[in-house]
Amino acid sequence: MFQECIKMAIDGMITNKLRTFLTMLGIVIGVGAVIAMVSLGFGMQEQVKNNISSLGSNLLIVMSGGRTASGARIAAGSGSKLTYDDAKAIEKNVDGVKYVAPSVQASYQLVVGNQNWTSTVEGTTPNIIDIRSFKIDDGHMFTDRDLNSRSRVCVIGQTVVDNLYPEGSPVGKIIRINKSPFQVIGTLAAKGQSANGQDQDDVVYIPLTTAQQRVMGITYIRNITVQAENENTVDSAQADIEALLRTRHKIKAGGDDDFTVRNLSALMETMVETTGTITLLLGIIAAISLLVGGIGIMNIMLVSVTERTREIGIRKALGATYNNVLLQFLIEAVVIGVAGGIIGTIFGVVTALVIANFAGWSAVISVWAIIIAVVFSVGIGLFFGIYPARQAALLDPIDALRYE
Repeated sequence: MFQECIKMAIDGMITNKLRTFLTMLGIVIGVGAVIAMVSLGFGMQEQVKNNISSLGSNLLIVMSGGRTASGARIAAGSGSKLTYDDAKAIEKNVDGVKYVAPSVQASYQLVVGNQNWTSTVEGTTPNIIDIRSFKIDDGHMFTDRDLNSRSRVCVIGQTVVDNLYPEGSPVGKIIRINKSPFQVIGTLAAKGQSANGQDQDDVVYIPLTTAQQRVMGITYIRNITVQAENENTVDSAQADIEALLRTRHKIKAGGDDDFTVRNLSALMETMVETTGTITLLLGIIAAISLLVGGIGIMNIMLVSVTERTREIGIRKALGATYNNVLLQFLIEAVVIGVAGGIIGTIFGVVTALVIANFAGWSAVISVWAIIIAVVFSVGIGLFFGIYPARQAALLDPIDALRYE
């Protein structure tokens, strides 16, 4: 009887193709919307994680300028300045620190022959390569010896290479930075955009001392990038750095810090939590269309019961039981849910990939999202099919046979 009920349910759906399609359409759109929205949400979450991770892992950024007791922001660079000696003290005295890279940045015009390009020039130490997870594509990074001798050498990113040296390797050649000649000793492998959309390959690295004394004419530094040994030491390293700098800058108890320490691990957790909330919200909004699709199933099934009243009466007169009739209509509703779920899955995956491709976003197809959406669509079909199926099963055969 079960196989016969399935056959009759499918035959009934094939007989009324348009009605079946329209009923299924609500489920298809609902499942497709859930999968597409959740996939794009997960893609956004993954992109945020990758962008922040591209800056380096387990990072602390120390900047000049802090907050007052009232919460007002002290302008970056105001008051006491961070110095190279501060960076050395952090590297020497703070436990759990792996690398320390002080830096200064400014935008300068770069000139090679008749080509010119404006880029960010960053004076720093050799550790920046390890902290930022950069790889040398050609040549080598400058060394501590270059740092001590204030050498006019530089390492350039791929965007600078593409714009100033389109015909060959720049290693060993001269580039003018703010009219001063520098020798290119290395190029960086391409890395792409950062979390805030900045081109990480549009950069020139030079020794910190060279930048301070020969290019910018300053004695302070803009920031200090600190990489902790692992994620377990980040918080303790942050506390130790704050205590050390307060002592070095002679800040009294209760006084406002003249620096700020940003924890990128905490930033990543916040961003992932935020994108996760957005993904959940998108999924819930899309799931509402599944509910609407379920109501559509119930509506069409009630119409189907009315249209097939005489058929139900004949079946019951020939010996069909309450359970036989109930099962037939429930199977019809579930088949619509299953078919709609499968088609909706394909529709959702394709939609997510197309949107991601055209918008330049990422899409992560979640197997769990697909499973939950399909199971939910089957459950919707079953839940909203129970009432019409029960109405059909409760029909009195005599009244059903009389129905016109």
